[in-house]
Amino acid sequence: MDGTTGSPLRVGLIGYGLAGSVFHAPLIATTDGLALDTVVTASPERRQQALTEHPRVRTVDTAEELFGRAAELDLVVIASPNRTHVPLARAALEAGLPAVVDKPLAATAAEAEELAALAADRGLLLSPFQNRRWDNDFRTVRQLIADGHLGDVLRFESRFERWRPRPKGGWRESGDPAELGGLLYDLGSHLVDQALALFGPAATVYAEADVRRPGAEADDDTFIALTHVNGVRSHLWMSATTAQLGPRFRVLGTGQGYVKYGLDPQEAALREGRRPGDDGPAWGVEPESAWGRIGAGESPRTGGGDPVPTLPGDYPAYYAAIAEALHDGAAPPVTATEAAATLRVLEAARVSAAEARTVRIAQAGAGEGGTR
Repeated sequence: MDGTTGSPLRVGLIGYGLAGSVFHAPLIATTDGLALDTVVTASPERRQQALTEHPRVRTVDTAEELFGRAAELDLVVIASPNRTHVPLARAALEAGLPAVVDKPLAATAAEAEELAALAADRGLLLSPFQNRRWDNDFRTVRQLIADGHLGDVLRFESRFERWRPRPKGGWRESGDPAELGGLLYDLGSHLVDQALALFGPAATVYAEADVRRPGAEADDDTFIALTHVNGVRSHLWMSATTAQLGPRFRVLGTGQGYVKYGLDPQEAALREGRRPGDDGPAWGVEPESAWGRIGAGESPRTGGGDPVPTLPGDYPAYYAAIAEALHDGAAPPVTATEAAATLRVLEAARVSAAEARTVRIAQAGAGEGGTR
């Protein structure tokens, strides 16, 4: 790869919709050691957008054209609709290209494991894009737990809630199972990944998934309860129908609890066209008025507890770690095996919601994998 000689690693980006244009392209373009080389989009409007935002980029209409130039690239990033993730990731790996794939990596844990095996067999990096591990609030929760400030965590509550009473349409809200639409696989991919990153594998899964809005086709109001192998319980909410938003995190321990409202500011900044390294406010930093609070016995909404400075959000760290992994062969910041663990939970949640029962996840070494 060119990166071994000091030249930037050349990146091909498949898809220039929301994920490609707002998240991946800006982060790739501002990461030392990476260069956005080619964007794949069949849309003339998106092609022009890519050229306006990244004047040196090349554009092609199809992924096949990109893979035909595999020798000129060092990494492919897949930011296309969910149903295309597996075939495009497989094609990239078979073309000899390391791959970053937007979440969810696949529809099933089995598919994710097959991709992981293919990547390992070819000696190639394969990493799901789980940028929410670098949210400011999640980084803060992780640090508070690691430092023992909460005691032993008993219950972890996490929410991505929105108020969108009318569906927008498009594949993300499609009822076609092949599209992997709905909130379970969209926001649930983040929420479950974060819970597993903090507390390890889940032993049981209970879920409720509803279609609430008139005209909606896919789940838009979903809840997942996990019992982790270590005994921690995670309660995860994702909704487009929440008229009053709850806290982003409420983490309850044997010593104290931590409550945090509001969302990490990085997505809003990227949507507004800001980039890491721009002049102006420091990247990922939120005002003191948005800090969470830690304490015991009182409500943070009435002044209970003490404010906790929120660590800066750091989406750039993901692609910096990708560049480092490609240079030195280290493990990527998020692995396909971790994605498979998340998908195993999402599959169990879908069964649980459909059958109104708790689903047990078999653990490695305790018989065959899967759910029952």
